[in-house]
Amino acid sequence: MALPKILRRVSRGLGPAVLRYYHTPIARFRQSIAEGGPWEQRRTEQARLEMIAAARTLPPLAAREGQDTVEIAFLSGERFWWQTLFCVVSLQTHSPVRIAPVVYDDGTFNDVTWSAFSRVIPWARLVAGSQIEAGLDRHLPSDRFPALRSRRLSYPHLRKLTDIHAGRSGWIAVLDSDMLFFRPPKALLNWLATPDRPCCLVESITAYGYSPRLMRELAGGEPPARVNVGVCGLRSDAIDWDRLEHWCREMLEREGTHYFQEQALTAMLLTGQECHRFGPPDYVVMPSLAEGRRPAAALHHYVASSKRSYFQHGWRRALADAEEARRP
Repeated sequence: MALPKILRRVSRGLGPAVLRYYHTPIARFRQSIAEGGPWEQRRTEQARLEMIAAARTLPPLAAREGQDTVEIAFLSGERFWWQTLFCVVSLQTHSPVRIAPVVYDDGTFNDVTWSAFSRVIPWARLVAGSQIEAGLDRHLPSDRFPALRSRRLSYPHLRKLTDIHAGRSGWIAVLDSDMLFFRPPKALLNWLATPDRPCCLVESITAYGYSPRLMRELAGGEPPARVNVGVCGLRSDAIDWDRLEHWCREMLEREGTHYFQEQALTAMLLTGQECHRFGPPDYVVMPSLAEGRRPAAALHHYVASSKRSYFQHGWRRALADAEEARRP
């Protein structure tokens, strides 16, 4: 019998000790390799701190009179406001319309943080946590939607559905904060101008965390593959919340929690629908280091190991583009 199989059998009985002293160190070692090793990890962390400092000194965006305006929603807070800010600034740099971010508080915004954000984008709007909770109590009461209301507390990603869409009508695009734009995203801008069906990014692989069999059973069909919710446009009043509650409860009871549950739920919502899918070469999820150094795409979504590309290269390029755009 191979040694790894023996270790796996023994590990089942040792539980937390094996997780702490075997699996966790191995996972960290693999992560270090994926991120370029300890030296590159230190460089990436230093660059991340420099990005935060740069966000605090960004000049205010100019409000151009008579410019068409489109709203985009973000879920953000103390840990991510500077990423959200760079995402909006980079999109505005390459957009002929005014981008109006509607930022939904994840519960951590304070006056100082919001002041730093709104100084750069004075027309940005914050939906405070108290407003969100009041809206959820009206539209997704806990006694009727216990799974959704409970899960959003332990799994903030779900708030991109519950907090933003519940009680709304019409179309809205929700963007993740860890993205940057390097030229006009024409397909996305066209959708924002005249939305007529859902939209999403294309993932490099299908990453839902739940078994295809369970997802097919719950959705009543084959969910689309490779959905990435870094950009996700939905018609809020078309969401069947009773169905979503059932899905959420069944997923948790039958296969447990997973980091990608919100992405899986969104793919299930898109089952059987036509959808605008933004993919390579213009929209790249997890860009390579080479693509990060010299972006050819319009959009980068910096997931997983591409954080190195994001912090060491991406935001600096976006900042240079913004400075160039301000020159007369």
